[in-house]
Amino acid sequence: MKNVFKYLAIIFLLFSTAFSIKAQEDIGIEEKLNSTIPLDLAFNDSNGEKVILKDLVNKPTIIDFAYYHCPGICTPIMEEVANVVNKSDLEPGEDYTLLSISMDENETPAMAQKKRESIIEIIQRDVPPSSWRFLTGDKSNIKKLADAAGYKFKRTGEQFIHSGALIFVDEKGKICRYLIPEFSERRKGFGILPFDFKMAVLETAKGKATPLIAKVMQFCFSYDPKGKSYVFNFTKISGGVILLLAAIFVIYITVKPKKEKSNSKVL
Repeated sequence: MKNVFKYLAIIFLLFSTAFSIKAQEDIGIEEKLNSTIPLDLAFNDSNGEKVILKDLVNKPTIIDFAYYHCPGICTPIMEEVANVVNKSDLEPGEDYTLLSISMDENETPAMAQKKRESIIEIIQRDVPPSSWRFLTGDKSNIKKLADAAGYKFKRTGEQFIHSGALIFVDEKGKICRYLIPEFSERRKGFGILPFDFKMAVLETAKGKATPLIAKVMQFCFSYDPKGKSYVFNFTKISGGVILLLAAIFVIYITVKPKKEKSNSKVL
């Protein structure tokens, strides 16, 4: 029995190490409800003009961190937001504002404009140009805003490891809600329920902070260029599964011989 506890202790340490390493990864969402984003930060819009956040955040505002040359989840999520704008009875520009903000300081207003044109084409209603801004900025301001919003990402060469999330802030810049687009295997893409979107906007308009329910981060999905779809990234969770199987195996090989020995004595 002592050996069993010894093996379990070792496995527990392995689990603890694995999860502590995972926790230290600077990727994902850290909820900062009721915190305020810095509204004095400057960015460039898709026309190349300098804008200050406090001039853009004057109603419920939805912030979407992305980068415009992203080969992964950024464009599909923006496309799904455009679809939700189509389905919602709320008026963009009146009831809410959208801000897509590039996490890549090397991207230009021209790249933002190109992405804007492709996304706005999806919207089948008249929307004021100011209702959805596509911004770029310098590394310092991007980091300050992302840190304040609890949005963590990591550069790997020309690309980024990041999650997909919509961050709702009220007219004073207070963070009220995080909405995670859900991945659907059936649709081979992401989905946002119009009801969830509407409620998030209405609650933000009241300054009501609501905790995040869906905790599944979309960086668990990878883009499959052959199938042109998004697939679950097994390697993100395989370490934990392997450790669990190892624990079961160790217990089995430790306990079984003792049971056999006990049975032989009885006979």
